Amino acid sequence: MSVPVHIHNISKSYEKVEALKDINLEIKAGELFGFIGPDGAGKTSLFRILTGLILPRSGTASVGGLDVVNDFKKIRQITGYMPGRFSLYHDLTVAENLDFYASIFKTSLKENYDLIKDIYIQIEPFRKRKAGDLSGGMKQKLALSCALIHRPELLILDEPTTGVDAVSRKEFWELLNKMQQSGITILVSTPYMDEAALCNRVALMQNGKLLATDTPKNITKRYQGQIFALHTNKMHSLVIDLENTAAAAQVYRFGDSVHITSTSGNDESFRQIITASLEEKGHSAIQMIAQQAVIEDCFLALMDKNQTL
Repeated sequence: MSVPVHIHNISKSYEKVEALKDINLEIKAGELFGFIGPDGAGKTSLFRILTGLILPRSGTASVGGLDVVNDFKKIRQITGYMPGRFSLYHDLTVAENLDFYASIFKTSLKENYDLIKDIYIQIEPFRKRKAGDLSGGMKQKLALSCALIHRPELLILDEPTTGVDAVSRKEFWELLNKMQQSGITILVSTPYMDEAALCNRVALMQNGKLLATDTPKNITKRYQGQIFALHTNKMHSLVIDLENTAAAAQVYRFGDSVHITSTSGNDESFRQIITASLEEKGHSAIQMIAQQAVIEDCFLALMDKNQTL
């Protein structure tokens, strides 16, 4: 069973810092919904409000029709929460942590084994090892197992893949897809833009605001302009040399290249202008390769006051 989540005009402040600013979202039951943004975007504050750990300054939110302020005890019974920092008991073994969390919800590993089987079989060989001695990936799987031990209707994961290796990240998202198929609503936050494509819908967040909310495909489709990936013999100065070029709507580093956006509608003319400008500044071996926009391009565009999606 899964539940919808409704968020209406939620705001939160810490003294003079506005962590959340009028957040409005409707998340469907059974949806895998991603909150994408850097540290300080407001993702953790929103999750703590939904789990009843902190109170909003204003606005309302509900989980399956239960108010996050008045019904927080009931919400905790149907919610599995995995905070960003590993919060299990380091001095307890894997088995002892699982038994402890199961006892809190008056259940057992055996009773809900079918739900966590795919995760548990990976950590079972270490069941007698203390949680504090596990690798990052194994800690992650143990924390997820504990969050699922009572068969929740809503699973909230705060940056679950931060600090783990690429293989563990891939395995974790495969597990999330299986969890979703079992009928659980999943909210997951991440600073990794590439993980956005693995969600049904995403909310792009920055400084406590929602920049865009839609499917990853629809967000990238609305990107304005044509992106080119640039390489030259002087990569160290490429961004600076391009920033003063009027023809470029956006310029930023992207991996080992520099992305530049044209909104002129004439790609060939744009290539000629950029190439001529760079040659004047001593660049050679200039390569401009057209690219399809990805979530990171869209996020950077939304942060630019001259761009809207």
